[in-house]
Amino acid sequence: MSEENKVQLTFKDFKSDQEVRWCAGCGDHAILNSVYKAMATINKPLENYVVISGIGCSSRFPYYMSTYAFHTIHGRALAVASGTKTANPELSVWVITGDGDGLAIGGNHFIHAIRRNIDMNVILFNNEIYGLTKGQYSPTTKEGFVTKTSPHGTIEHPFNPGELVLGAAGHFFARSIDINLKLTQDILVDAEAHKGTSVVEILQNCVIFNDKTHDYYTDKAEKENRQIVLTHGEKMIFGINKNKGLVLDGLKLKVVTIGENGYTLDQVLVHDAHEESPFLHWMLINMKGPDFPIALGVIRATKATTYEAKLQAQVDHQKEVSPIKTMNDLLHSGATWTV
Repeated sequence: MSEENKVQLTFKDFKSDQEVRWCAGCGDHAILNSVYKAMATINKPLENYVVISGIGCSSRFPYYMSTYAFHTIHGRALAVASGTKTANPELSVWVITGDGDGLAIGGNHFIHAIRRNIDMNVILFNNEIYGLTKGQYSPTTKEGFVTKTSPHGTIEHPFNPGELVLGAAGHFFARSIDINLKLTQDILVDAEAHKGTSVVEILQNCVIFNDKTHDYYTDKAEKENRQIVLTHGEKMIFGINKNKGLVLDGLKLKVVTIGENGYTLDQVLVHDAHEESPFLHWMLINMKGPDFPIALGVIRATKATTYEAKLQAQVDHQKEVSPIKTMNDLLHSGATWTV
């Protein structure tokens, strides 16, 4: 968009007149405000945005946006969004989904939208539970967790959304936490700037059915030691004293203390979100406590041609080579006869 066509909006311009009806303390409130602020920063006209959701607590999102929006059916937000973006590539398409809506009933749409690399932003609210339907375990629920549908503890191994993105040959994956509004806002701006399917997982708290599920990483006293915010081109450093770093130990990541056991700052890895090989991105996505911090920020952002660009190129080529240019050409093509 040219500078003269940019529109200066504030987060208030994106708020609808509807009452926000999420539980008090729900992480969705924070995510909604991050989206308002990110969209205002992007400076596109309101009519260029489309927010599309499936079914779930997070999927009430469209009602709270003053943009175009569509509350669709369970697990099908990405199918509707794919058609929306393909029909009008000029739109900024945002998909709101949860770990149940997006990875269970919508799992097939999730991986194929990523595989096609359609230029849209997918915000995955991950609270590791089904909230709207009152507390059943979801595809991301921790193994052993007791829920309405696993009274003796779920025996299923959970999905890691980032692994699914890499497995579907995804080009953009980022992770944030609901209470870190500024980080979420910055990531969403980066996601919109990326050409292709951008998946942003946000660790979100459900105060009713899975309260404090991410508390290990959000604990105020320890979060600096348990989170690492990655920035492309910068050293992978974290810790309360910013003296911990990530290094490669053979083919594995290792946490070291800078200045101890011979480890120096020079040995700490530099984050390269643009590296085509997903090898290191996969390791970062899979880090988890107590041995490792959780990776936040843009973990992977690589370039690839989008689905709609390929489609338009195909249409343009057929227009150029086809002998049929008008309706008259079509009516007189092939086998014709006069009655």
